[in-house]
Amino acid sequence: MPAISEDLDRRTYLYSLLMPIMNKYVSGLGEGKAMYLLFVKAETLTNSGIPVRSVLTSYYKSPHFLHRKHDLYNNYTSPDEVILCPDSQQSMYCQLLCGLVERQHVLRLGAVFASAFLRSISFLELHWCDLVTDIRNGKLNPNVTNTKCRLAMECFLALPNPELADELEEICGCGPWKGILGRLWPNVKYIEAVLTGTMAQYIPMLEFYSGGRIPLVCTMYASSESYFGVNLRPLCKPTDVSYTILPNMAYFEFIPLEDGLRVTDDEEVVGNDKLVSLVDVKVGCYYELVVTTFSGLYRYRVGDVLQVTGFYNHAPQFKFICRRNVILSIDTDKTNEEDLHNSVTRAKKILEDRNHILLEYTSYPDTSTVPGHYVLFWEIKSTCEGVQPLDPQLLESCCVSVEESLDYIYRRCRAHDKSVGPLEIRVVEAGAFDALMDLLVSQGSSINQYKTPRCIESGLALKLLNSKVTASFFSPRDPEWTM
Repeated sequence: MPAISEDLDRRTYLYSLLMPIMNKYVSGLGEGKAMYLLFVKAETLTNSGIPVRSVLTSYYKSPHFLHRKHDLYNNYTSPDEVILCPDSQQSMYCQLLCGLVERQHVLRLGAVFASAFLRSISFLELHWCDLVTDIRNGKLNPNVTNTKCRLAMECFLALPNPELADELEEICGCGPWKGILGRLWPNVKYIEAVLTGTMAQYIPMLEFYSGGRIPLVCTMYASSESYFGVNLRPLCKPTDVSYTILPNMAYFEFIPLEDGLRVTDDEEVVGNDKLVSLVDVKVGCYYELVVTTFSGLYRYRVGDVLQVTGFYNHAPQFKFICRRNVILSIDTDKTNEEDLHNSVTRAKKILEDRNHILLEYTSYPDTSTVPGHYVLFWEIKSTCEGVQPLDPQLLESCCVSVEESLDYIYRRCRAHDKSVGPLEIRVVEAGAFDALMDLLVSQGSSINQYKTPRCIESGLALKLLNSKVTASFFSPRDPEWTM
């Protein structure tokens, strides 16, 4: 997406609204610190030297963030040098270490995305012994090799602190981690992250780690194209979040939808006779968001499906419903049905070369693991007589082929960010997809119009397919990815 320097001014303006809104509902936020787990992404340059990077990385590296004025309400536990560390594992280690040292002063926990926050807590579950050792000895783990990180951490580990180390060891080492966040950070008032859309799948895990006692807060609605609005009721349930659009962020228009579905795929829908302006949207109706931005996007279809829930004064409020056409997402990856189909089509040729054919498939974003990963259910038939056992290397090659065919963002998440786990193929027994059709038809689907869903939600359909699994295979390596 094109970006200009004035974009950062508008985004900083939106950020400046968040704490005044929170202060209306939560008191004393200026009396402590925020353990926000923030990370930069890998970046590259075009042939002409223009940087290509994520919008958040651009913000963290800008003067708006690095030269920000001291603010009691945005006092982070982590030094900027740690946040800007290009190695996400070293950055995560040091940010968690800072948060543990400052545990009594932490009032807010969070990350930009719920997936990133949970990935950090899972990392803590694996490495808490090392972190406790660092605190006990007053020395940073030698595995942290980034020079700027090590220099920035010196003030946090100036002296050994065996008393704090004993407290943390008792908390982390005494059984299940349900409710661990409240025990590690006893004064925390809420957890902040994006919890709408595909991130809603992480709410149960957040409630597990928080014990259901720490409010989950989603404060703003934004994307790479533009920032859009804020949540004026931050303590509402994540499922009830609505965002109030800020008209100065961009010029907003909307494509009317029916029942949350697009009326047409025709690109000519983006015309004066089809679009609805910001002031003309109606409560209860569904729309696809279209923006014209200050940086040069003209009537750009963001792909978000929204529903109008009301108005704040005259500003419309929208509930995020879904991303148009996206069927799989774990972190910042967005895989649509066409991309998945093309990837599977390429991989199934490997089967065909070895006398097997792919009869049917579907997918599922599995977030029960940290990080989450894509799961493909495959029903495979041998083209030779007799039962032909599946070669594990054959299916692993298929996993690799699918991943190599997915887009740049997915491969970056897998290979560099480590925010998505290895793709898994679960082979199901013969007739599994016939049983799936019978189940969905019994629940109201038309047998005349039935098509195998290319992605399934958790529930009876997932339970059925998992009961039919005969073998499971994972991608043995990261997909190719270069900056």
